[in-house]
Amino acid sequence: MEVKARAPGKIILTGEHAVVHGSTAVASSIDLYTYVSLRFSTPSDSEESLKLVLKDAALEFSWPISRIKAAFPESAAPLSFTPSSCSVENAKSIAALVEELDIPEAKFGLASGVSAFLWLYSSIQGIKPATVTVTSELPLGSGLGSSAAFCVALAAALLAVTDSVSLDVNHQGWLSFGKKELELVNALAFEGEKIIHGKPSGIDNTVSAYGNVISFKSGNLTHMKSSVSLKMLITNTKVGRNTKALVAGVSERMLRHPDAMAFVFSAVDSISKELTTILKSPSPDDLSVTEKEEKIEELMEMNQGLLQCMGVSHATIETVLRTTLKYKLASKLTGAGGGGCVLTLLPTLLSSTVVDKVVAELESSGFQCFIAGIGGGGVEISFGASS
Repeated sequence: MEVKARAPGKIILTGEHAVVHGSTAVASSIDLYTYVSLRFSTPSDSEESLKLVLKDAALEFSWPISRIKAAFPESAAPLSFTPSSCSVENAKSIAALVEELDIPEAKFGLASGVSAFLWLYSSIQGIKPATVTVTSELPLGSGLGSSAAFCVALAAALLAVTDSVSLDVNHQGWLSFGKKELELVNALAFEGEKIIHGKPSGIDNTVSAYGNVISFKSGNLTHMKSSVSLKMLITNTKVGRNTKALVAGVSERMLRHPDAMAFVFSAVDSISKELTTILKSPSPDDLSVTEKEEKIEELMEMNQGLLQCMGVSHATIETVLRTTLKYKLASKLTGAGGGGCVLTLLPTLLSSTVVDKVVAELESSGFQCFIAGIGGGGVEISFGASS
């Protein structure tokens, strides 16, 4: 039996940075996924080991089960699924297991993901020989929630084959979890995110687990279903950024210009609130869809202007904005800024010829383009005969 899970990435539609200062932000799932497949070893398999295959990075890691047992003596029986944080002792054991791998220096950024894998696997499945294979449509480290999608899909796949989850193993196609089970997947994924990021907000894993749209303010998350099916062109500038430094820069600007920045954050809050109203209101006909899209474009442009006021834009982001503006399309950065990704709304009535031209021009500047629907479902599971 092979179990597969897929979890979506995320974008921030409005409110990044300002959310740190008490404004509302709006995040949404995108239909680009990370896939995790899990296959337990059979008695006929010659070696008893735990394998992690990262297909996109062309890396394969393997640990003898005896080595895992020595590292996690208390995991002989899987935990009682009350998600708990990784203890100092376990963190040390995991660090030792990761150090033994000789991960190539160019790919050392993946080490924290391998650590999260070892923690989630041993917490949920205890010590069982298996092969876990990961593939993803999400670029790493670009603000599209790739690490959260990995943690959510991994937790879902590992939980799907335990007694704490009841799913129809004979069902064809993708299956969703129930409410209680989703909460568990999300809580476990959050523990994985902590290992990768230290102090994550929990927004990325929540969007990936539940899907749809989430608005958040001062730690409170509100789930909602969008009645507008929007399509976005996502342009990855491929410029890495230091999120911590960008967040600190905004705070410093706030200290230097407290009154002006308070108005900036307040304006962002209004933009996020207006966006949620538009997304939730029903769309009876094409005319109202076009009107909504025009309003959303204006909100995106205003939000981008305010992000520039905060000092988090970047030369590559400006290049994307100029290019899409030539085609009368509205864009804004998404996430931390300083590089990363840019969103461009693709209106329903936009011809595919125009989309092709924009993509060709952006790709000729060395950027990477994706087209994604927003606000779809969250994590899903499928069962199949092991190949």
